[in-house]
Amino acid sequence: MDMKNAKNAHFWQIDHKVKQFLGAEGVIVLPSFEAWQRFKWVRYLFKNRPKEGYFVWVKKQVNFPLSTCITIASPKISQNLTNLLVIEKGLNIRANVLCNAAKNNLYGSHMAKGKLILKEGASLEYNHIHQWGEKDFVSPHYEFILRRGSKLVYTYKNLLPPENLELKTVIYSGEKSSSNIKFLINGIKSNIKIEDVLFLKKKGAQGIVKLRLVGRKKSDIDAVSKIVAESAVKGHLDCQGLLVDENSKISLTPKLICQNKNAQLTHEASIGRIAEEQLTYLRMRGLNEKEATDLIVSGFLKI
Repeated sequence: MDMKNAKNAHFWQIDHKVKQFLGAEGVIVLPSFEAWQRFKWVRYLFKNRPKEGYFVWVKKQVNFPLSTCITIASPKISQNLTNLLVIEKGLNIRANVLCNAAKNNLYGSHMAKGKLILKEGASLEYNHIHQWGEKDFVSPHYEFILRRGSKLVYTYKNLLPPENLELKTVIYSGEKSSSNIKFLINGIKSNIKIEDVLFLKKKGAQGIVKLRLVGRKKSDIDAVSKIVAESAVKGHLDCQGLLVDENSKISLTPKLICQNKNAQLTHEASIGRIAEEQLTYLRMRGLNEKEATDLIVSGFLKI
């Protein structure tokens, strides 16, 4: 295919098989193991030779979103992905990422280690969507590196969670960079552990982290969210939990660590329940209790 005429750039994997990958003018898309063989500098960033996963290198501005799709479609598949996304200086890029199970009760395992690098002045809107089966195990660990003046808007949304989710996210913020991080998770019969750390390392860096966590149907959610100020920076942490039933549990631990007297860090944290007045109001308008609860949860998870 003529890459000059390509209207998108994407990577698609089912189970362990790469179904398709497509680059575009100024965008290189490869399976991770091929990038390891082709580029010596990639080996330093991967550290170890990857078995599966994707590599995306954006060298020129494009006017369409990048997309990746990683799916488990067969029973008891165990994915172990190594992903790398590099955005060159001054580019403004959007990426849509979907990881999912094609069916329920596949007992699949999805483990991913991702590194995303925004070079000087680059901007990235990264929409990360997860949809899993009730018996899956999912463990994504992502690392964002923001160079001087770069901007990151990252949204992780999981409305159909696995039985076990271990989510770890680390952001390293350079001088005058900014980050807006959101985690939206609807816990349903799930054991969920979340650990996110925003390192505001250089002068003028700014960051906001927001968590919206819902506990339903015997879910156990444990979230530790941390901002570390190492210079004259600004950061805000907003953690909110909504406990839908008495058989679920949510633990929120916000941490602010300040290592510079000129830094400004703030936080707010709360865990609440659905007010009876809200349910009554919606029932009076024809919704049953389940429909009313779903509508309230949906609104809570939109920020």
